[in-house]
Amino acid sequence: MDFEFRNDIKIPKARIAILIGVGGSVKEKIEDNLNVKLDIDSKEGDVAISSNDALDILTAQNIIKSIGRGFNPDISLNLLKPDFSLEILYLSDYGSTSPSQFMRLKGRVIGKDGKSRTTIESLADCNINVYGKTISILGRLENVSIARRAVESLLTGSPHSSVYKWLEKKRRELLQKERNFM
Repeated sequence: MDFEFRNDIKIPKARIAILIGVGGSVKEKIEDNLNVKLDIDSKEGDVAISSNDALDILTAQNIIKSIGRGFNPDISLNLLKPDFSLEILYLSDYGSTSPSQFMRLKGRVIGKDGKSRTTIESLADCNINVYGKTISILGRLENVSIARRAVESLLTGSPHSSVYKWLEKKRRELLQKERNFM
């Protein structure tokens, strides 16, 4: 079968097995839910996505990117929902060039024993992964926007306590908005 559209994406080779899944289960879920065909080169980390629907290719690309950035496939498949999005922040965009700077920035976002990351995830109701030289955020669009701002604040040197206070305020605003909507 010939497809009208095709897009290629590269992910870390270490994440290819997770993309494929046990017995091809994750690959199959992506293909079935989006009517796409995935050709995976496990030696190089290349994934070719083919479909007759460009939007399905874009969605599959985001799911594959999120798996490549360290997310569990079950979390990544939330991107099938129209109100979910993925943001990838590159540490090099925040002045980090040396390995020690990368570690310092990652440490600010992760926190001691993962406390900072867990706090942001909880207050912004989203998932955060720190992988390689990136920080990825996956969740509902509005929540991802809030988490992104919090992470960026930490990366630019804001005190953790100020970021947490801001997140708590945003969380209350979101909850109030939901109550008013119901």
